[in-house]
Amino acid sequence: MKNCLLIFCLSVLASFSLPNLSHAQYQIKGKVIDEQGQSLMGASILIDRTTQGAVTNIDGTFTLMIPDSCARINITYTGFEPIMQEKVCYQQKAFRFQLKASEVVMDEVVVTGYSVQKKRAVANFRSNRMNGGALMAAPSYTPAGYSDAGVVHNTEDYDLIQENTFLAVKDEPLSTFSIDVDAASYSNLRRFVNNGSLPPRDAVRIEEMINYFNYDYEAPRAEHPFSVTTELSDCPWNADHQLLHIGLQGKEIPTDDLPASNLVFLLDVSGSMNAANKLPLLKSSFKLLTDQMRPQDKVAIVVYAGSSGVVLDATSGDKKQDIMSALQRLEAGGSTAGGAGIKKAYQIARKHFVKGGNNRVILATDGDFNVGQSSDAELVRMIEEERESGVFLTVLGFGMGNYKDNKMQKLAKHGNGNHAYIDNIEEARKVLVTEFGGTMFTIAKDVKLQLEFNPAYVQGYRLIGYENRLLNNEDFNDDKKDAGELGAGHTVTALYEIIPAGSKSEVLKSVDALKYQEQTTNSAWKNGELMTVKLRYKQPDGNKSTKLEHVQAAKPIALDKSSDNFRWSAAVAGFGMLLRDSEFKGTTTFDEVLALARSAKGKDQEGYRIEFLKMVRSARDMKMPLTAEKK
Repeated sequence: MKNCLLIFCLSVLASFSLPNLSHAQYQIKGKVIDEQGQSLMGASILIDRTTQGAVTNIDGTFTLMIPDSCARINITYTGFEPIMQEKVCYQQKAFRFQLKASEVVMDEVVVTGYSVQKKRAVANFRSNRMNGGALMAAPSYTPAGYSDAGVVHNTEDYDLIQENTFLAVKDEPLSTFSIDVDAASYSNLRRFVNNGSLPPRDAVRIEEMINYFNYDYEAPRAEHPFSVTTELSDCPWNADHQLLHIGLQGKEIPTDDLPASNLVFLLDVSGSMNAANKLPLLKSSFKLLTDQMRPQDKVAIVVYAGSSGVVLDATSGDKKQDIMSALQRLEAGGSTAGGAGIKKAYQIARKHFVKGGNNRVILATDGDFNVGQSSDAELVRMIEEERESGVFLTVLGFGMGNYKDNKMQKLAKHGNGNHAYIDNIEEARKVLVTEFGGTMFTIAKDVKLQLEFNPAYVQGYRLIGYENRLLNNEDFNDDKKDAGELGAGHTVTALYEIIPAGSKSEVLKSVDALKYQEQTTNSAWKNGELMTVKLRYKQPDGNKSTKLEHVQAAKPIALDKSSDNFRWSAAVAGFGMLLRDSEFKGTTTFDEVLALARSAKGKDQEGYRIEFLKMVRSARDMKMPLTAEKK
């Protein structure tokens, strides 16, 4: 009897002292490649019969936590045969999965926000289905809903872009616009190209493509928080025109010297985020950001689905485990009350406001708001009111199929903020780690540029991109007019295509001579100055702007003598015009873009420029006519 009692007591004691192995997490690592051994970025790995998964990085690698020592996983990538219910065990060092190209060729109908396009694509839509016929998240441009009848229901939304046209200097000597440091368009179109399709025209914002890359500009030396660089050379796509390059370099601030941060993570956990490249990628991304936090920083977490709620109140940056645990517990479900979440996040940011610090709401979502305040107009008015508190906004976009690019652009633009699209964990690392200061810390706000062109040397001009950043000329001196923000260490680049004076031009629109007006020109107009660029900016916590000026001489240099900065930005602009099938693309071709970009690649320590070259080649191949494809 005593022995039985002893055994019973020991068993009870063991039940309390031994860990609960059913809740253990095991980490596995692997790599996904194609039949040629090339890495597949953006492949989806899901634990079978769950929504828990991972997405492969730029080198095809992934890390996945499984609930038991062994599990079965599904691996999918559009255009390739899926690997289903593959058994993996944590004891193995690393896994290597090779996907075979699918032989199923079909016409894919892509319904964009503004048109319907047809394209030939290699796809196996069975890879988008898992047990029980449920739709499984895939990293490629997989539509939000796909029916057995073959109809793709895509609700991605992009605002119409009306490209800037050429303006005559005699009629419009001034050009005024707000800076734009967003780069969301580039990573979003990369998602399309890497997964076998060309992006919708209105997803291509050329200024964001150009500003995705860093440039080697001179560091600021004077009292201003940024330097100004200009360069004039030949236009690669029009031999009769010139190209003007304008670059701003923000002041670098070491991380240890950055002001204290008061951050509120505002995270979308609605049902539309229930996909491997949405909430799981979001959680991994914010863990990277949490790693950057210092003891003087504070982080709060607000989530929203059908309603909003506080998951974590303001917590010191040295309590990283508490923050990461709160992130790990998040699950997706419900409708999307984005407006309520935004209000709650700003309320907490104001409550813990750090004077002289970095006060910021970081919104992570696919933008598919459908409950409460959800219209663009309502959200913009609310954001404009909230920005008066001195709290800045960063908008991070995730996912595909229902991605609302237009909504997130408006929120970032009107909320003193920036906008990035996270298509994989490497992009998260770029935005939240490598460019941490530029993304999170504003050194100048309401930055505007106004160029005055000299008619002695310039007949006409066209600003390339920045269509949604144009300002009225009188806005330049109006300190109440909102404009873009510049982060620590960030660069901003803008290009103008110039029609030199005396050139024969067929692109300038003309009007009849004026009957009652007299045009006069300053007597000093033949002074050798091509143009003067004026800039206005405010301190992050200021309300009065400061102005500075910079003059560019009317002395172009040969294209082969121009800087890497100039040639690289021109190559990216040319690629953007080809993707948009712009009426201003001139003689440029994908091969010419590649040649120009190769000549300006430079050191490329992060590999972003090599990746660009790969994208251009992929887009060129997709643009080839079917007759050429058969050769």
